[in-house]
Amino acid sequence: MTSKAEISAFLAKEFPQNKCTVEAVGGKSATVRHPIGVHELRPGGTVSGPVLMTVADVALYVAILGEIGIVPLTVTTSLNINFMRKPSADRAILGVCKLMKVGKTLAVGEVSLYSEGIEEPVAHVVGTYAIPRQG
Repeated sequence: MTSKAEISAFLAKEFPQNKCTVEAVGGKSATVRHPIGVHELRPGGTVSGPVLMTVADVALYVAILGEIGIVPLTVTTSLNINFMRKPSADRAILGVCKLMKVGKTLAVGEVSLYSEGIEEPVAHVVGTYAIPRQG
């Protein structure tokens, strides 16, 4: 298993434009946090869809890397999001990922997105990643 520190260092070096921080990783799961400011809001004062999709995508990536190690070319092949309620414009977004399957070439997981401190999810995401052949 790859540690939170290893994944955080990898993301800081290879994906510096990413605003997500790794809160937890392990046991086929991960939690990431994305701060929300004026640049993440869309007209109407809600968190933009692309920000929510980013949080989900990063949560999936982190959970998978936690299981298979640092394999940079592990890539998204599909991401389906259901927006369920308006996120808070003044709270960070948390992405909580649970991997449902990690195979040799594909991984599938689901992510629940939350406004930090609020129990009801703002979105539900299912995603699939392709894992490159190793060795």
